Amino acid sequence: MFPTFSFCLSLLFAFNFIQNTITSPLGNETDNLALLKFKESISNDPYGILASWNISTHYCNWHGITCSPINQRVTQLSLVGYNFHGFISPHIGNLSFLINLNLAKNSFFGKIPHELNRLFRLQQLILSENSITGEIPTNLSSCSNLEVLYLYGNHLIGQIPIAISSLHKLQWLWIADNNLTGTIPSFIGNLSSLTNLGMGGNHLTGNIPQEMCSLKILTNMEVGFNRLHGTFPSCLNNLSSLTIISAPGNEFNGSLPPNMFNTLSNLQYFIMGGNQFSGTIPVSIVNASALQKLDFDQNNLVGQVPSLGKSNDLRWLNLEYNNLGDNSTRDLEFLETLTNCSKLRAFSISSNNFGGNLPNFVGNLSTHLSQLYLGGNKISGEIPAELGNLIGLILLTLDYCHFEGVIPTTFGKFEKMQKLSMNGNKLSGEIPPIIGNLNQLYFLSINDNMLEGNIPSSIGNCKKLQYLDLSQNNLRGIIPIELFSLSSLTNLLNLSKNSLSGSLPKEVGKLLSINMLDVSENHLSGDIPRTIGECIDLEYLYLQGNSFNGTIPSSLSSLKGLQYIDLSRNRLSGPIPNVLQNISVLEHLNISFNVLEGEVPIDGVFGNISRLAVTGNNKLCGGISELHLQPCPVKRLKHSKQRKIKLIVVIVSVVSILLTMTIFLTIYCMRKRNQKQYSNSPTTDPLAKVSYQDLHNGTDGFSATNLVGVGGFGSVYKGNLASEDKVVAIKVLNLQKKGAHKSFIAECNVLKNIRHRNLVKILTCCSSTDHKGQEFKALVFEYMRNGSLEQWLHPGIVNAGNQRILDLNQRLNIIVDIASVLHYLHRECEQLVIHCDLKPSNVLLDDDMVARVSDFGIARLVSVIDKTSHQETCTLGIKGTIGYAPPEYGMGSEISTYGDMYSFGVLMLEMLTGRKPTDEMFEDGQNLHMFVENSFPDNLIQILDPHLLPRNEEAIIEDGKIVSFTPIVEKFLASLFGIGLACSMESPKERMKIVDVTRELSVIKKAFLAGVRTSD
Repeated sequence: MFPTFSFCLSLLFAFNFIQNTITSPLGNETDNLALLKFKESISNDPYGILASWNISTHYCNWHGITCSPINQRVTQLSLVGYNFHGFISPHIGNLSFLINLNLAKNSFFGKIPHELNRLFRLQQLILSENSITGEIPTNLSSCSNLEVLYLYGNHLIGQIPIAISSLHKLQWLWIADNNLTGTIPSFIGNLSSLTNLGMGGNHLTGNIPQEMCSLKILTNMEVGFNRLHGTFPSCLNNLSSLTIISAPGNEFNGSLPPNMFNTLSNLQYFIMGGNQFSGTIPVSIVNASALQKLDFDQNNLVGQVPSLGKSNDLRWLNLEYNNLGDNSTRDLEFLETLTNCSKLRAFSISSNNFGGNLPNFVGNLSTHLSQLYLGGNKISGEIPAELGNLIGLILLTLDYCHFEGVIPTTFGKFEKMQKLSMNGNKLSGEIPPIIGNLNQLYFLSINDNMLEGNIPSSIGNCKKLQYLDLSQNNLRGIIPIELFSLSSLTNLLNLSKNSLSGSLPKEVGKLLSINMLDVSENHLSGDIPRTIGECIDLEYLYLQGNSFNGTIPSSLSSLKGLQYIDLSRNRLSGPIPNVLQNISVLEHLNISFNVLEGEVPIDGVFGNISRLAVTGNNKLCGGISELHLQPCPVKRLKHSKQRKIKLIVVIVSVVSILLTMTIFLTIYCMRKRNQKQYSNSPTTDPLAKVSYQDLHNGTDGFSATNLVGVGGFGSVYKGNLASEDKVVAIKVLNLQKKGAHKSFIAECNVLKNIRHRNLVKILTCCSSTDHKGQEFKALVFEYMRNGSLEQWLHPGIVNAGNQRILDLNQRLNIIVDIASVLHYLHRECEQLVIHCDLKPSNVLLDDDMVARVSDFGIARLVSVIDKTSHQETCTLGIKGTIGYAPPEYGMGSEISTYGDMYSFGVLMLEMLTGRKPTDEMFEDGQNLHMFVENSFPDNLIQILDPHLLPRNEEAIIEDGKIVSFTPIVEKFLASLFGIGLACSMESPKERMKIVDVTRELSVIKKAFLAGVRTSD
């Protein structure tokens, strides 16, 4: 009977399975509902990935879903890198058969749901590279089968919870790049299955606990960029399984045990830079034959470098910024052992105490070597010609040593060379013409040597050269014309302190993008060419200490970004061009010791004695009183000429009086008529007005379907007006709100007379009564179809129905647009305008994604202003919005342009981080400025808006993870973050000025566009 019973039981199970399938066509409803709830929690799906998640398809066939073929229960939810924006739904906890949950590389925010503790079958939880906040849930201990826990690259806070100690099957624990605090807990030693541990990029303190030495199968330990201190545990040397030990950027001290590498036979990466280690490099490192990367930079190591000849796989060796070497002839003998390292790519011993000559066998290093840093040592003798055998070099620094002799002609073989620095030595002879063979070169610095002869014309072949410094040598002859054909020269051309002669060629105008030009302290003569005014990006011009004659070219005034000019100690004559006072950003002008004559202007740079030097020009007169120059003589006119002038003056005076009277009478009559017509608004010159009925009809009775936003003083509706043949935005004031009347008047007064492409244009207004006889006021603006910047930055917070994300280029353009508006309001309007409420919701985007600043309801017109303090005479109460208003407003300080700059800085940081200044993570005195400052400039990836993470070609990737940006992107982002921080300083006087901001942004934008073109 047993076989019969078994057979019947099987039939019964099969029947139940079929019955469940028939009665529930979608399989398990719990899973189905949980997935739909998860979809609802996503506010932005830019690639439309979840479009397939609908009832027409079984959920097991939805994108990213894997089900068990036996029971149709969800076992895997994997949605990686789709830029989803939203929160992680707690309904995920209902997927009770889930084994793998992977939501990495998205923009999920909010906290990790505590409901995940129901997933007792879960083996992999991967939530890395999102914007998740809060603490690591303490109830994860229920997920006892967890093997992989990836939470890196978020904004998690708090300490590492003890609950993790219960996860005995855990193999990967990666919680790096968060804001975790506290110490590395000793219970980590209980995770006996752990193979990979990543805690770097947090704020952890204390020692590495001895209990970690119990992790017998640990292969990868990364704890860098924390605040760990103490000595490095010697017991870790017994973990022969370790392949990676990475602990840079901490405060470890003491010396490393001499025998520490005897048992670490599998070690591939040993990264300890940026600590306080002392003593010598352990001689046992010779036994670390599997080493690929060794990094000891920025420590206090001394003594000789031991042999590394057995490390045949060594690719990266960084020993810079220590005290290695004894300034002896044997210091560099270890280089011979490196000739066995055929895979070596980068090698640095710069800024140490190495002495002796550079041995010839340096030329036997790997031909794959691309970066070689030898500068900042006491190496002497000639540069060996054999160095030219390293044909793979892209970067070579030999600066600030004691090299002498000539530059080897073998350097002509460096066809891949991009950066070559040999300054601060005793090199002599001529610059060899073979320098023209380096057609990939973008940086060349050979200043502060004893080079002589002419500058070779072949340098014109270096078509990618951006930075050239040949200063402080004995170069002579004329400046070759070919040098000015290098349109790539954007950063620096420095030929100062040589013996160059002849003129400055007119071809200098071809250097359109040069930032700094320095030919001072030579024997140049002739006129300063007018074409120098074509160098439109020039900021620093040094021509002093030559024999230039003629006049100062007025074309200099076209260089709107010029900050520093030194023309002193030449033979310039004639008057000072008045147009120089129009260069608004000019910080310093030195024209002393020439033969200039005539009147000194008094505006611009000429109005500040600390920024101007005119000494040694005996025929100058006038100027500001602090210059103590003689007054300019009044020119005597001939009698007949005087009579003609007097007659002209009389005629002009009579005409002017009559014209003035006519204008006065016209204005008087118009005001009388307007006062009768609009007696309700006596404090403002009204705009052309529309009726309440027009606005009521154009908005379908102010229907909720046309409501597009609600602000502090009213609501904004989308509408159509008969008088305007286009869609408009209608701001209806809530007159019950205190200050609404003043807001209406302020906005009218500010917007009626100012015009700028980045301001929202006011079309008309309404000041009337509604159907109930109650007072009604409204403003009509251009309608912006792309909504506000707030809706684009936080689509999950502000329901804009927007499915797109702003890329880095768009955000840069918007930042530039807003800065342009502030420059106009603060510097170019007849009356200074202070916005007082700059924030993303007050920045609108037109059809072309051009930013338009709006909402001047609390703006201030300042008619009389102290140009040094930028303060209005009185202001009561806090102006602006919490988080964006500067701290001094909350303490009763007067409003100022400094306040607008603070708001602009906060707005910039919000655009770059994707975090609002009122984010819930900012508590206990923390704010957005501090959040960025803590990671600036070395950990920008940690704080950058995940939507802005670079493409693979823009980043450096290790083990499939973005670890840093390329230098170009890193510099670009650091510059933007730097401006945001400089503008949002707590002290008003420390904040960046708008003129400096617009100038810096212009340079950044050009560099960014150039970088984009290069990458394309």
